[in-house]
Amino acid sequence: MNEHTATVVRPFTLDILQTDLDDLAVRLAATRWPKELGDASWSQGVPMAYLKELTTYWHTTYDWREHEAHLNRLPQFTTTIDNANIHFLHIRSAQPDALPILITHGWPGSIIEFLDVIGPMTDPGSHGGDPADAFHLVIPSIPGYGLSGPTPDPGWDIHRVAKAWAELMRRLGYPRYGAQGGDWGHAITRELAAIDTDHVIAIHLNTLLTPPPTDSAEAAELTDDDHARLDRLTSAEPEMSGYAKIQGTRPQTLAYALTDSPVGQLAWIVEKFKEWTDSTEAPEEAVSRDRLLTNVMLYWLTATAGSSARHYWEAFHPSRPPRTDPLATPTGVAVFAADLARPVRRLAERDHNIVHWSEFDRGGHFAAMEEPDLFVDDLRTFFRQFR
Repeated sequence: MNEHTATVVRPFTLDILQTDLDDLAVRLAATRWPKELGDASWSQGVPMAYLKELTTYWHTTYDWREHEAHLNRLPQFTTTIDNANIHFLHIRSAQPDALPILITHGWPGSIIEFLDVIGPMTDPGSHGGDPADAFHLVIPSIPGYGLSGPTPDPGWDIHRVAKAWAELMRRLGYPRYGAQGGDWGHAITRELAAIDTDHVIAIHLNTLLTPPPTDSAEAAELTDDDHARLDRLTSAEPEMSGYAKIQGTRPQTLAYALTDSPVGQLAWIVEKFKEWTDSTEAPEEAVSRDRLLTNVMLYWLTATAGSSARHYWEAFHPSRPPRTDPLATPTGVAVFAADLARPVRRLAERDHNIVHWSEFDRGGHFAAMEEPDLFVDDLRTFFRQFR
């Protein structure tokens, strides 16, 4: 492969083979269901009655081609960086002085998280906003996830993804840009700011972990609300962390089950959308059923259950020491009420240059999907000072 071929940006059209959709239909119809013991709540995982009903909808009502066409109305591209295929949406605003921003999803999300914010961010004038707040959007699929496909080699940790993002923005001709992320996207965004300091002007995060302080004097300075936030995540960790421990230790074993069973893949993802969104009975209270299934489809159709899970293995088995220097890049933080990991500002300020902090009384972990208006308004407000 010559240098030009390796660095070319290629237009991409999503066109799933009908045989793959037919295979999915056969598998859904032939699902082998387990026995359900105990109560029918979410306490032991996804309730069977709920999953059966959702599977029936997926099999008989959900229309992949409709959502495939929606994605194909957006400019999509692929390029090769560090021997990996990188898929991304690249939507340029009609406003010539729009600010470029790179937005990164996490697990078990995808580019589907951001479909409702694309219009308001690139064309604010048509969505009740000020045209001066326009953004050029770059929304990549993390290597190993969805349309980027499985990675060709190991070692795709946070640092390597961030290096790829810096190269992607250079390749697209953006010498000055902002970045945004939640879940794994927040860690990638922070690393990107640390390694591409000459080009990243500011970052916005809707996830930020602030572990409890080990210093007793510092702990004594925390308010009751601060302690409540820390206790909320700490108390939830034993029940909520099983998925991460499996993906962080045995991703290959998990991959066999999720790559072979669409209902298994659905259950593995939908559980997190129930637990992490601002919902009580079912995730559809926070995220539309079709968007949820389209997100699942990107994992199923690309067979990336294992390669996306391997992201956790890389984090559990780091090849480099953690970055300890405080991040000097101007940082904005949006805290959504239902997110388990609600950060404490005074602890966040130890390691970040916090210049903007918003608290919202609704919304959860998948902020752009759950509360797109709040998400967009906060980005507009934060990035105005860097245009």
